[in-house]
Amino acid sequence: MSLHTDEILLRPLHQQDAAELLELRLRNHDFLQPFEPIRPASFLTLAGQQEQISLAQKDFERGTAYAFGVFSRESEKMIGRVALSNVVHGAWQNATIGYFMDQSCNGRGYTTSAVNLALLFALTDAGLHRVQAAVMPRNKASIRILEKNRFRKEGLSLRYLQINGVWEDHLIYAITAEEWSH
Repeated sequence: MSLHTDEILLRPLHQQDAAELLELRLRNHDFLQPFEPIRPASFLTLAGQQEQISLAQKDFERGTAYAFGVFSRESEKMIGRVALSNVVHGAWQNATIGYFMDQSCNGRGYTTSAVNLALLFALTDAGLHRVQAAVMPRNKASIRILEKNRFRKEGLSLRYLQINGVWEDHLIYAITAEEWSH
């Protein structure tokens, strides 16, 4: 299963992707750390990334989360990741979206396209009704990606997530199937 544009391809990660995912995370650690939780040292090891992929595969099969690697169609190299997590069915039919892109690929529209492809999957194949995102107000680039994908701002949640060791306020954005299809 894969989704693509002319520039990027999204597909679930496989164990053979672990070394490339680790290299991507290590190369971008300083760039991404201000926007991520502090993780144990074991996270940034090959075994840690293999474990992450195993968990993602199980979640995908259960329908509780859907993680995708983002690959350049030109070079076939992994350039990022986008994930739909906290998937709830039933009356809510909602997921939370998160993403990161290799710093060297920023400003090319790849993240905007990856989020759009993940929305396509979420609101069609996964049968969800709503996708939400939480972003720190100072993360202007991420806010722009959400706005380009027609997410609407719902409000500010105080001390919402612990990021880089600090309880950070987050703006909550969301889009529903009705908004996305128009």
